[in-house]
Amino acid sequence: ILMQFKQKRFKVAALKFMWSSDELRKQHYADLSAKAFFPKLIKYISSGPVVPIVWEGLDVVKNLVVYFLVLQIQADSAPGTIRGDLCVEVGRNICQGSDGVKSAKKEISLWYKTTFI
Repeated sequence: ILMQFKQKRFKVAALKFMWSSDELRKQHYADLSAKAFFPKLIKYISSGPVVPIVWEGLDVVKNLVVYFLVLQIQADSAPGTIRGDLCVEVGRNICQGSDGVKSAKKEISLWYKTTFI
């Protein structure tokens, strides 16, 4: 997955391997807290470590969504995208990406104490 991002000439500004806290998971997905699937989402992200990555590059947020993540529902994602090629089950995404620069800034501030954007 990292190589796919690097091939687009994006650079890693920050990367860490960690277990997230329940509070952090709920903050990250707060905008989805009213959805019926929210408890399952929190349980899934709690099932193992996560690797939050901050990427740098020209129009990086837009490009990551368009070329790699595309649609939220794996079954509708095109071959050649991360979700289309690697996700097996709806609700168990292998990658999550910010949907805009504003969201990216918010999410980065939750996972990292350093300002990147």
